[in-house]
Amino acid sequence: MSLGPGPAKTVPPLTARVARASNPNGTTAMWIRDRLESLWSNEDFADWYPRDGRPGLSPAQLATVCVLQYVLDLSDRQAAEAVRCRIDFKYALGLEPDDPGFHHSVLSDFRDRLTEGDRADRLLDLALARLTEAGLVHERTTARTDSTHVLAAVRDLTRLELVTEAVRAALEELARVAPHLLTGLVDEEWGRRYGRPVRLGKNPTRPKTRILTAGEDAGRLLEHLREHGPDHLSGTQVQALRQIVLQNYYRDEKSRLRWRTDEDGGLPPSSVAIVSPYDTQARYARRGQVTRWKGFLVHLTETCAAHGTNVITDVVTTPATTNDVQALPGIHTRLRRRGLLPAEHLVDGGYTSLVHVAQAAREHQVTLTGPLPGNPTRQHRENDGFGRDDFHIDFDRRQVTCPQGQVSKGWHGPYPTSSPTAAPLIVARFTKGQCQPCPVRSRCTTSSDSARNVGFPPKELLDLQVRSRAEQQSPAWRQRYAVRSGIEGTVCEFANGHGMRHCRYRGQTKAQCREVWLLESLSSCVGEVEVTGREVQVQRRV
Repeated sequence: MSLGPGPAKTVPPLTARVARASNPNGTTAMWIRDRLESLWSNEDFADWYPRDGRPGLSPAQLATVCVLQYVLDLSDRQAAEAVRCRIDFKYALGLEPDDPGFHHSVLSDFRDRLTEGDRADRLLDLALARLTEAGLVHERTTARTDSTHVLAAVRDLTRLELVTEAVRAALEELARVAPHLLTGLVDEEWGRRYGRPVRLGKNPTRPKTRILTAGEDAGRLLEHLREHGPDHLSGTQVQALRQIVLQNYYRDEKSRLRWRTDEDGGLPPSSVAIVSPYDTQARYARRGQVTRWKGFLVHLTETCAAHGTNVITDVVTTPATTNDVQALPGIHTRLRRRGLLPAEHLVDGGYTSLVHVAQAAREHQVTLTGPLPGNPTRQHRENDGFGRDDFHIDFDRRQVTCPQGQVSKGWHGPYPTSSPTAAPLIVARFTKGQCQPCPVRSRCTTSSDSARNVGFPPKELLDLQVRSRAEQQSPAWRQRYAVRSGIEGTVCEFANGHGMRHCRYRGQTKAQCREVWLLESLSSCVGEVEVTGREVQVQRRV
């Protein structure tokens, strides 16, 4: 299918006359056309389609329909019906009043095409470029970032339900693509166990018997497929079943099937553990003692200049187990590509680390403002004894002097850390002969048979750490940082006002596409924008 004809450059006269007569004040769909003309053109999608073949529907029009679909909370069927029946949709798309529209399945196919590569981010780049041209967003202002959890479009399953449902999903997949493979394998007993969605609850009857039965059935099914050729193991649900079986069962030294526990066989970490056979990218995570979910994390970045309109400039979906600080370099890279890097970036403590504060300043000339992680030592927590700041560090002589005047005998490192977000560590060592006779030894270390070791980052990072922690205590820093809390309102509006908390579709790539469409709709379609010189007024339409 080749690239189809683009939307009309002007709205057909009859469509415009009817739309204006029936909607004198305009609608969301009409504001898109009037204020921003068209968000995209067909040339923006040229590399999505081959050059030959039957012309398809205009991708620019389909993209605009997707934006309207999210801002108005419409299903695919409702969006396709709106294109056929609503005059304001025809106005936004530049269609004649008698245009028959398209089948609703076209939107699903378009979303599948959108999930390939970084196409969703590229569309966001184009929309933000148009907002930049309209004067709504500028580079080197102030931005703020925060994240929120998003629930995957799956049921909350226990581990036994997960295995049983994985077997059922694999059987249904085989029944669709290769039903002959089920002959001689599936009997009436299997039909009773896997013929309907699993509902066992947390306290099922005969749990040990069910666990072994589900595991043996899964093993028997996989072995049966392996005997008929490795090609039959490549199905999506069959692959999910293989991983789920490996993560929940093991075989002991006598080749007996065993159920994994923390003490017996070991369970996989949350970063790789599958929580649903229908969405293998969703992960279980928790924050604090209250928030627990299975799904993803969404990171939102918006401008927050003192004068002007707040515009969301980046959105990214990550696995639920991803730390906030791991998402920060990617955010800065995308903002640089869009020409929207801020001068100051306000974030909470989850995004800050010495490495990233220094990296943002060095590579992007961005001042990363946020509370650095505190000192984790016992002396600092209890506010008693000699902490690292009580030692004098001489980087030139590679020596550390303790509060009692003893000079360290060893200087080792810097050692790389296992975490990419942690700074390299230099360790200065004191000997037992120096520490054991010390009269204030109990204030320095609680160990009775070893000496004190002092760890600290390299000089540049240590100076940055001391300077940042001192600056965070000043009233001016706190007043400047208070602006960051405004992102909480944006997150609340997305989650409670526009349904961002629950995924419509399965998979991280489709979740990312959904957040991009939602961002496009809120940034471009919610308000009526009037630009007069340098004054920008935004009137929210409810």
